[in-house]
Amino acid sequence: MRLAVFTDLDGTLLDHETYDWQPAAGVLARLVGMAVPVILASSKTAAEIAPLRSAMGLGAFPAIVENGAGVLPGGADRPDTARTHPALMASLADAPPGFQGFTLWGAEEIARRTGLPPEAAARAAERDFSEPGVFEGPEEDLKKFLQYLETKGIKATRGGRFLTLSLGGTKADRMAEIAAALGTDTTVALGDAPNDIPMLQAADYAVVIPNPAHAGPWEGLGQGPDGTRLRAAPDPGPKGWASALDGLLSDLDI
Repeated sequence: MRLAVFTDLDGTLLDHETYDWQPAAGVLARLVGMAVPVILASSKTAAEIAPLRSAMGLGAFPAIVENGAGVLPGGADRPDTARTHPALMASLADAPPGFQGFTLWGAEEIARRTGLPPEAAARAAERDFSEPGVFEGPEEDLKKFLQYLETKGIKATRGGRFLTLSLGGTKADRMAEIAAALGTDTTVALGDAPNDIPMLQAADYAVVIPNPAHAGPWEGLGQGPDGTRLRAAPDPGPKGWASALDGLLSDLDI
């Protein structure tokens, strides 16, 4: 079995409030020791993921950044494809009002809304491909906004905290590409939010991490394609991540 693990970060491998990942450190080290690729798949930017990936000992593996809008190659600090964020922001110039995102907020407001320390919030502001934010207004105005996005080819994906806009690409798309490049025949995906649903559906084994901040993606996940095996982690965040993955590895006799 050529296994690869694809994991969301915030609320999944990282604690929703503290962003700590240490409860999962033992299982991460075990996977690395077995030469099992662990691919981070997050709404975070390359600037955020690169140092985090290195600290976790995963620097040799690629990472999926900005909800699948881009990929950070293994060993690199920046994506190797052209930035689409400027074109995205230009397309939003005539959008119906109500959406506020990271570009408008800047690092100080990002820190206030996310609880990130200032230096981490500054890295979150370094957008290459996507624009997270919130829509403030009645449901009818949100519908008009989403309809406008469709006319511009802009994809809107809801995560644990924000609505993220991009010009294409999902975590599932990138998972398929990376798995093929790695020669992987078995994929495991872990996530906690609606933006993880396509990746969870596409994986051979899917683990939903409970998140006290929202109900989680079970309703949208359904049963997935034939062969998908679903399980729920026993605890939120990295503790549940480690328990569920340790159990799955045992079940797979790995």
